[in-house]
Amino acid sequence: MQKKTIVLMWLVALIMAAFISGCASMNKATESNFKDPVVSLSHVEVQKYWGWWFYGDKVEPTKGKAGNNAAPLALAYIWEIKNPNSFPVELQEFKFTVGFEDFDLDTVILPDSMWIPAGKTNQLRALSVFDARSAQLSLLVTGGFKLKEQGISFWDALEKYWTEIPDFSFPVHANQGSAIFQSGDIKRGVSFNATFP
Repeated sequence: MQKKTIVLMWLVALIMAAFISGCASMNKATESNFKDPVVSLSHVEVQKYWGWWFYGDKVEPTKGKAGNNAAPLALAYIWEIKNPNSFPVELQEFKFTVGFEDFDLDTVILPDSMWIPAGKTNQLRALSVFDARSAQLSLLVTGGFKLKEQGISFWDALEKYWTEIPDFSFPVHANQGSAIFQSGDIKRGVSFNATFP
């Protein structure tokens, strides 16, 4: 009787060990069970606002040296990053291009990592800070022909963007977005695009 009890206990222990091992392997990333995390834009906020202004290098400043200076703009893109997996994933890199209407104006690169627990959604605030001078250069280099075709001067476009951004009266884009995720030895790139409002 005692021998049967010992054999039964060993059998139960082996079954439990196999069950625990199976559960542990279910919570480990593999090529076949890794699901791409979902990146979606919740909304965009004007983080800081200084109005619209530009002055050239011929203007004598009260302090400092003259230069081509323009109003800065700080936008916060609020992202929801959902991990549909039964194991945690690490967001290793996150980047996208800020666009107003049809024109790309800034690139945001976040090299900081964050862990997203299994089955959970993290929120990520990505700041884009640029000024009308750098936006002017982007408009002229990448969108000059398009502005000309539309009969819009870059000055009119910049003034519209800086004066109307608090109301979001035009579409604000996140273009060419990419995020790198990793869990264990598995690494995946996820692409995304979004528009607000």
